[in-house]
Amino acid sequence: MQINILEIKGNALDDGPGIRSVIFVKGCPLSCVWCHNPESKIARPEIAYDERVCIKCNDCIETCQQKALSTKNPFFVDRNICKTCFDCVDTCPTGALSRVGTFMDTEDIVLEIEKDLPFFETSNGGVTFSGGEPTLYMDSLSELIQRFRSKGIHTLVETCGYFQWDSFKEKIVPFVDMIYFDIKLMDSKAHLQYCGKDNTLILNNFATLIREIRKTQIVLLPRVPLIPNITATPKNLNAIAAFLQKHHVRHVHLMEYNPLWIEKNAKMGLVNSFTTRKEMNQWMPTSAMDHFYDIFLDYSIFKVSSENRS
Repeated sequence: MQINILEIKGNALDDGPGIRSVIFVKGCPLSCVWCHNPESKIARPEIAYDERVCIKCNDCIETCQQKALSTKNPFFVDRNICKTCFDCVDTCPTGALSRVGTFMDTEDIVLEIEKDLPFFETSNGGVTFSGGEPTLYMDSLSELIQRFRSKGIHTLVETCGYFQWDSFKEKIVPFVDMIYFDIKLMDSKAHLQYCGKDNTLILNNFATLIREIRKTQIVLLPRVPLIPNITATPKNLNAIAAFLQKHHVRHVHLMEYNPLWIEKNAKMGLVNSFTTRKEMNQWMPTSAMDHFYDIFLDYSIFKVSSENRS
């Protein structure tokens, strides 16, 4: 089986306990306007263009048989006619044009991860599946988790929660060690507006998963991305806190907003009006984080510590 991989990043310290290798997959059922990995939204391989490292040699323009490349195009690559043959990528001498997403066999992924076994063993680390949305590749994901489990490697799945429960229950729950589950917006209409889908399936999956893991050793951690004036509002955070309290959740991880995603949109030829908003171009102050955690504390839901995350 194959899975479309954006990147396999070793020596990661922020995606679970210990030193980890993070497998970033390409493709997501949601389309969040603030997506910090916009290159992961579409499941097929794509071309990225970084104008900052382009030396204007025009070798790629001459190579492209579809005539999809031109300095007159808003983002250089006309993705309406590009057939992603990647001849231009192979021609580019500086890496200004690059391939985004490569289909890999699960066997090759396992061999790549095995190189990091010593780091896992010395740090109680493991493998994290991120994205994009790993559950888009449920069969391949299940195979990989089981392969790693057989080698004693700790596994963690980061999910937006938009998946079919029966498949997840059968193929993921019996084998995975940890799950990071993102809850973004409680209002269904707002979720549809900002994420492209309503949240009914996501919230139902979370509630069902909470009940299911009581029979297992799985660690489940809800996460909330703090997006200025969208998710990071008292109304929304109080609603999320009440939902978590209802399901007897004791810890939450709030993900601090940063504006590093904005420049990625141009590389992928994406027009996003939210990139021009003032609040989207600013880092979130620590004082704001403290205030947001206080909201959850009122519901007896605590800030997750490094111990809780492990």
